[in-house]
Amino acid sequence: MQPFDFQLHTQIHYGAGKFKELGAAAGALNFRRTLLVSDQGLMDSGYVDEAIRLLKEVGVEAFVFHDFEANPNTRMVEAGRDFASSLAIDSLIGLGGGSSMDCAKGINFLLTNGGAIRDYKGYGKAAQALLPMIAIPTTAGTGSEAQCYALIADADTHEKMACGDPKAAFRVALLDPILTVSQPVTVTATAGFDAISHAVESYVTTRRNALSEMYAREAWRLLEANYERVLADPHNLAGRGAMQLGAYFAGVAIENSMLGATHACANPLTAHYGTAHGEAIAVMLPSVVRWNSALVAERYGELLKVANIAAAKQAGEALAARLEQLIEVGQLPQRLSQVGIKSADLKMLAEDAARQWTGTFNPRPFGASEALEMYRCAY
Repeated sequence: MQPFDFQLHTQIHYGAGKFKELGAAAGALNFRRTLLVSDQGLMDSGYVDEAIRLLKEVGVEAFVFHDFEANPNTRMVEAGRDFASSLAIDSLIGLGGGSSMDCAKGINFLLTNGGAIRDYKGYGKAAQALLPMIAIPTTAGTGSEAQCYALIADADTHEKMACGDPKAAFRVALLDPILTVSQPVTVTATAGFDAISHAVESYVTTRRNALSEMYAREAWRLLEANYERVLADPHNLAGRGAMQLGAYFAGVAIENSMLGATHACANPLTAHYGTAHGEAIAVMLPSVVRWNSALVAERYGELLKVANIAAAKQAGEALAARLEQLIEVGQLPQRLSQVGIKSADLKMLAEDAARQWTGTFNPRPFGASEALEMYRCAY
């Protein structure tokens, strides 16, 4: 067994109703003036008003920043910094999906360490301490609450930058499945499949270790068994809770083992075509699993066993077929042609995919020619 380092940075409060503990969690961290980062949809749902009320009860003043969109970019993060710079905030709260949490991390980098968000691309670039943060995920998807990375797109080049630092980890995360019930079915489908991809990819990366494997395996067990359930019955709170916990476990696995070729191929689709991340993942994951199975078929077989799936065919093919079943249930696209990708652009996209950091952790060596093969298989 290879040596490794492993540390959980975030205290987790999981269960129905845990959102109501926000005031207590903020008080325990000595919040007094906090920046609440949440999107417009959460404001419309009433959850932002509820968060403000809970914070006010313990004497915490909240300032709301919502001027950002899915896949936050450098300009949005800078707008958040400008909004908060004169407010003397001492903390941040990310309420929402991965975009809210990533945006909160990005703003925190700039408020505390200055410069531009590109300065933090990579790992460990923050010289000064960051302000304490609380995460409240309202989707079962990115697992950002478990990670010290912020994924921020360059507004000019559209490059998706991974900006990581252990100081950017959330101190506390409140995982309340009730908050996920009201999300649109399309969000449940795309975010949920993204979480599934995290479990599958992190289980086979070259950087995996014994503990990340444990989290990825349990994430897969929870997500695979409950994805169809919550799509069929959005008010199934047990299923919602399993999905949310599975997404968190997958986030822990990513934090310690990274991802692979699926995400390397998906990111250029979002950057160049604006393809929703979960849809890009759905289009690419089965093809990558089939291709990777030349080296990691045995590990894919382990995932099949966890899900009690009898494999009458080669493990990689059987796993890819199961993923395609889930994609169909989620009504997600299965081919690049379905999301408007032009065949003439595949070579350009492949060259971009080869530059993505996640591809370096794929179990099978991955470069531009391999990315082009994946795109052609998925077309």
